Amino acid sequence: MALIGTLRNKMTKWVVGFVAVAIAAFVLNDLFGNGPRSVFAGSDNVVGEVAGKSISLEEFQAAVQARENNYILNFGRQPGEREMPTLRQQAWDLIVSRYAVIPQYEQVGVKVTTDEEWDIIQGKNVDQNIKLSFTDSAGNFDRSSLISYLQSLDDQPVNSEQRIRWNIFRADLVPSRERLKFENLILKTNYVTQAESEREYHLQNDVAEVKYLYVPYYSMSDSLVTASDSQLRDYYNKNKAKYKAEASRSLSYVSFPLIPSPTDSAEIKDELAKIAADFKTAEEDSIFATINSDNAEAFAKYTPDKLPTFLENQISSMTAGQVVGPLLDAGRYKVAKLVSVNKDTVYNARASHILIRWDDSTDAAKKVAKDKAQGILNQIKAGADFAGMASEHGSDGTASRGGDLGYFTSGQMVKPFENAVFNARSTGLINNLVETEFGYHIINVTSVKDNTSYTIATIEREITPSDETQNEAYRKADLFASSVSDLDEFKKQAAEENLTIYDAQDVGTRDSRVNTLDDARQIVLWLFRDASEGKVSDVFDVQDAYAVAVMTGETEEGVRPFDDVKEEITPLVKNELKGAKIIEKLKAISGTLDEIATAYGSDATVNSSSDLKLNTNSLPGVGIDPIAIGKAFAMESGKRSEPFAGENGVLILESQAKTIAPEVGDYSIFKNQKLQAINNKSGLDIAEALKKGANIEDKRYLFY
Repeated sequence: MALIGTLRNKMTKWVVGFVAVAIAAFVLNDLFGNGPRSVFAGSDNVVGEVAGKSISLEEFQAAVQARENNYILNFGRQPGEREMPTLRQQAWDLIVSRYAVIPQYEQVGVKVTTDEEWDIIQGKNVDQNIKLSFTDSAGNFDRSSLISYLQSLDDQPVNSEQRIRWNIFRADLVPSRERLKFENLILKTNYVTQAESEREYHLQNDVAEVKYLYVPYYSMSDSLVTASDSQLRDYYNKNKAKYKAEASRSLSYVSFPLIPSPTDSAEIKDELAKIAADFKTAEEDSIFATINSDNAEAFAKYTPDKLPTFLENQISSMTAGQVVGPLLDAGRYKVAKLVSVNKDTVYNARASHILIRWDDSTDAAKKVAKDKAQGILNQIKAGADFAGMASEHGSDGTASRGGDLGYFTSGQMVKPFENAVFNARSTGLINNLVETEFGYHIINVTSVKDNTSYTIATIEREITPSDETQNEAYRKADLFASSVSDLDEFKKQAAEENLTIYDAQDVGTRDSRVNTLDDARQIVLWLFRDASEGKVSDVFDVQDAYAVAVMTGETEEGVRPFDDVKEEITPLVKNELKGAKIIEKLKAISGTLDEIATAYGSDATVNSSSDLKLNTNSLPGVGIDPIAIGKAFAMESGKRSEPFAGENGVLILESQAKTIAPEVGDYSIFKNQKLQAINNKSGLDIAEALKKGANIEDKRYLFY
């Protein structure tokens, strides 16, 4: 029984990923193979299409249910809302595998025989995941333990957890091996030629030494160039491939926040005050607090450094059994009962400090630092504010908070510092400087060494809007929604009611967040299922607000329209225009690169690189610029390029030397590197190619 748990935990990502394929092969086929059409089979209940196969909502829901069942088996609980999107995606991937991937195995003749399956489980070529699960103390595969485990399964009921886990794992072995065979079949076609091997060698080893003048585009003001509409359209037409997009829609919305009223706050405080009265006489503090509180940790033990903020200034005057509150803290009303005061094994203390570092470890430098620290200490003794002096002279991260280090325990600070604080008998300024490896410390002890701990029961109530407040917010939102019928009326009414209009552009079919609204999937569903341009929605209940939306635009799948990308294109076209002006100015200047830079002005800089290689894409001080790298290696030694426009600005290159790596007799190392890189990428490429060939149409966004 323990071994199958180990087996599950040691499954590789590869195996886990193919559990979906197993379920598809063994469950979905029975459910949907040749049975009658589902009652959901109409076009309005189609969640997508894979390789010409229409996927019904019923089929998809069954696949999701299979993933839910597997989740329950593994984690012992129902999946929550956070887990469901992942499980739905797994279910979709499972269906894609069934209709787009598995048929490819059949076409090329990939299959795993019964004998081969036996060999994977207990033969000569046992699956690596099984081997990892059945190893002895020396780390060797223990075949006898595996056989014993397999035999013990026969004694388990068919519906036992052990049998179910094993059957799921075993069912995955064949699809996993089929996938491996299929990928290996394709990977074996990868080949690197001798010429490619030599090129890889030179990419890694050829070196160019260059000096270059650089003028960045941003050095010229945008106001000096104007991009005409025709220039923008010309750039767009030449670069349409860069602006492909999935289907998206845009909307505007207004929100009506659910904010607790003063009456709501007062009612919650009054309710908690009544509970506090009963809390005083409660015998089972932990049970009483847990039943009546909104917080998870209603009963806990605290050291001084971990005390809740609202108790820090009260705990010293409290006695066991005393109840304080209701007190407002971080948007909640809280009531606390001190159950007991105890002594812990760990000591805490609290202090502030001013650290004066020395410039170096010489005696002279240390003396300078010590004299400065002593001077500050003397000023504090004379009445100067410690926190103010820490803010002015402190040299570490505590300076911004007046030198406060907070609470710390034994072992957290360097020994001299800890000893000084932990040996203090009272709070206040330590009269002498304390030297540590970091410098000289001026220390103010704000809480002496103490090992007191407190057991506290806490009842919390979040201040939430009452039903009346929520109903009033909904009434306002509903009245707004019913009084407008298009975008113009939406804007006009929002202005009259002083409502802020929020815009959300390019909302995708799978998005769950809309601008400032995190949990807004219902708005996305409306946007793609029911909305049309200018249509106003009903009221949505999202987060801590009600929202009303209006659809403002749509982008269909394909190339984004010119008007949608015009703002993105404008700075790129302006860079081209700036580049032309910069080039023109540079061409009019003669001399060395340094002389040209001086004549051009401070925006021109001269840099150099002595170890530039072809397999890099960036120049020091310039950034990524493959155009410049290519030109550097194309130039002859001693030659200078004309000014040219690069990725980030205009450059003039001057080749000072170029070292071509000598020929070698064996390029196999570089061939293997290249081949490995191709093979590593092929796995993903194969999956993407199969999906692309299946012409997948995903319409799940209409339902989830």
